[in-house]
Amino acid sequence: MPKVKIPTPLRQYAGGNAEVTITGKTAGEALGKLAEEYPELRQHLYTGDGKLRSFVNVYKGDEDIRYLDGPETAVSDDDELSIIPSIAGGCRGETR
Repeated sequence: MPKVKIPTPLRQYAGGNAEVTITGKTAGEALGKLAEEYPELRQHLYTGDGKLRSFVNVYKGDEDIRYLDGPETAVSDDDELSIIPSIAGGCRGETR
């Protein structure tokens, strides 16, 4: 079964786990099962219409699944998926 690495900000919604082993033959199926197992995580991964949020990046190994087959990217038992939330922010405020 593939492993899914959970980033620190989302671990509180995944039982505090840094990594979860989950079933699934595709990245989308594995993430869907993850959201089923940890329902509080769903709202942080998916939009209201069930699409993966645009600021949530998912990697299979070192490859962004958007550049593979998206949610249909095949995964095997030895694969590792990483959820990487985009980080933005900062400002060009006044200098001190």
